[in-house]
Amino acid sequence: MSVAWRCVLELDEQMQITSGQPEELRAAIRRGADLRIYSEFYHDEHIEPGSTAHELVQESMDMRVTYLIDDRWCAGVLSLRQPVQLPDRFGPRPSLSLFLYNEDGQQAIARPFLDGVAASPTSGTSAPADHSRMQKYRELSRFDDGTNAPSSNFVYSFERLRYLVREDWRELLRHQADGRVVSGSINELVNEFRNGAEFKIGIRDLCADLTSSGPTLSHEVFVQLGSCYLYTDQQLFIAATHPIPRVRPALPMTYASRNWDYSWLIVRSDGHAALLVYDPYSLQPRRQFGRFELRWFCR
Repeated sequence: MSVAWRCVLELDEQMQITSGQPEELRAAIRRGADLRIYSEFYHDEHIEPGSTAHELVQESMDMRVTYLIDDRWCAGVLSLRQPVQLPDRFGPRPSLSLFLYNEDGQQAIARPFLDGVAASPTSGTSAPADHSRMQKYRELSRFDDGTNAPSSNFVYSFERLRYLVREDWRELLRHQADGRVVSGSINELVNEFRNGAEFKIGIRDLCADLTSSGPTLSHEVFVQLGSCYLYTDQQLFIAATHPIPRVRPALPMTYASRNWDYSWLIVRSDGHAALLVYDPYSLQPRRQFGRFELRWFCR
């Protein structure tokens, strides 16, 4: 029987809490919960400013990657979305729409283009864009216009913004970066693997290398796993993650020049991880390795 989604936090147009609490959202994310963001807006205010179609549009988005920052702030990121031009087509340029939603309603977007159009290599702060036709859109900062990976941070005042979680993940194993078990066991992981379970992982301090100066905020990044493997003699469990928009940890989470990338990982139950990291400005990959404290979940 499927587990129902439940709303743990709701914000109004002024981003004031109308139900739930951020602490309840954080607690669910800490337990590995899936996150969806539900919003309401009007077509003529958000999709096609100036249109005569004053129709309420409702949207629900799957935040496939979630962040818990310093154990006191959370955010979700879209990892697979192409831009859409409602109501009937994709956006004009193929890209990833890496929307980011903080627990307080502040939003952000990073957009690595995928069409190979020549772009400027020069990154940095950009001039504010003209959003005068979108009265409910307030841009906070903007970066890297003209490059292959522009981004901005903003607030759109939705009629309603809801944070919904589904909690049917069960933690099976937690180990330190050197593989030493903190709780659970590899045997539990193996038994569920052989019975066809889905897996998810929490990775401690995955984005520490994206901090250019100052101390790194402790953080945990949650993402589902795809292909999984077991080396039976070694009892070594190996898994490949779904793609992860890695973003420098902050309160709130924001995009800025070169503080993010797009990565896949291969993780192992001894703490070893291999990263395939794509530079969003050049779309060129690089390979790196690390060791991380991991929490393994199944359902």
